[in-house]
Amino acid sequence: MNHTKQLAARRGIVRFAAFLAGAWLVCGSVFAVTPAEIKAKGKLIVGIQAANPPWGFVDAGTGNADGIDADIGKLFAKELGVPVEFVGLEVANRIPALTSGRVDVLFATMAMLPDRAKAVQYSKPYVANTIFVVAAKSTPIKTAADLGKLAIGVPRSSTQDTDVTKNAPAGTNILRFDNDASTIQALLSGQVQAVGGNVFYAKRLNDAKPGTFENKLEFTKLYNGACSRLGEKELNAALNAFLDKIRANGELTKVQEKWMGSSMTTFPDSVEGVPFVAK
Repeated sequence: MNHTKQLAARRGIVRFAAFLAGAWLVCGSVFAVTPAEIKAKGKLIVGIQAANPPWGFVDAGTGNADGIDADIGKLFAKELGVPVEFVGLEVANRIPALTSGRVDVLFATMAMLPDRAKAVQYSKPYVANTIFVVAAKSTPIKTAADLGKLAIGVPRSSTQDTDVTKNAPAGTNILRFDNDASTIQALLSGQVQAVGGNVFYAKRLNDAKPGTFENKLEFTKLYNGACSRLGEKELNAALNAFLDKIRANGELTKVQEKWMGSSMTTFPDSVEGVPFVAK
């Protein structure tokens, strides 16, 4: 190739790269959502976990979304004055579903973690959670060191995954499953001897095998918030105003008591590394 052709080729590559960069910027802006745009569209699309009761799940009888997160999502859609459409998600694809524009907002058991806050914008918290190691009462687990002797199940990319991986001895056999339901089933079937679970795991396990399971180790106290995309200031402000409203008028208490048997409306003013207000 002569010098003239090489120069032309280089210029073509530069122009193509500039085109791609411009296209990325345009695509990035396509997914910027405001409350006004949601109203104009005529519906709110909410991402929830589809198989993690009582947080979020799809009712087998009706096919409708239900649970804590679904109820909060319904209330937010009502606040905006539009119908709600739910998209059931696995743990690992919650953030990609939001950042790709597949959903408008996440009410999806999104624990407030600094690493996640680099990818999504959290609202104020609306519910608390705790991460445990859960096992049969007969399984001897006194310290994290005991986990090294067992096969431990966790939902892939979850807070349980992070906590168990961080606290278990190096080389521990950690099996990662697609969601909470399959993690629980792995313990019930004997595929694993313990699981990293949330505040509801012991109850769900004992519903299947009464009196068998208990929380062994407590790892992390967490708070869950709604998530929008980074930079969506208007939607973030609307979410925070909505959460303040349902805390004040008792609707949040009703949802929590319905699904958790107790309520909590006092939350921390800040979580380290997790801003509640979009910049």
